[in-house]
Amino acid sequence: MEILLAILVGVLYTAGTYMVLRRSILKFIIGLIFLSNATNLLVFLSAGLTAGKPAFVEDATTTSGQIADPLPQALVLTAVVIGFGLTVFALALKLKFFETTGTDDLDQLKKTDKQ
Repeated sequence: MEILLAILVGVLYTAGTYMVLRRSILKFIIGLIFLSNATNLLVFLSAGLTAGKPAFVEDATTTSGQIADPLPQALVLTAVVIGFGLTVFALALKLKFFETTGTDDLDQLKKTDKQ
């Protein structure tokens, strides 16, 4: 399972990098979303997968190898909120940019310059 998720991280990073390098602002934002999700998954996988084990248990007899590590989960939760805020901010900038220039494509910006 960890191998499949590691491949998914690589695919998300590849797709995110490709989308960030595109000329459309909307594709750039989608690339940021892909990169954010890939980073979240990478941080989550760094602690290892513990199938069916909660992060906190009431029973004091369990060993540390039997429970999930709560730190990566907290980091990913924080990163999700930050990624969502970044996405909303980028979409607001795209809306204002489109209202000002009338285009989404960066190649067409040369036509909007006043010389």
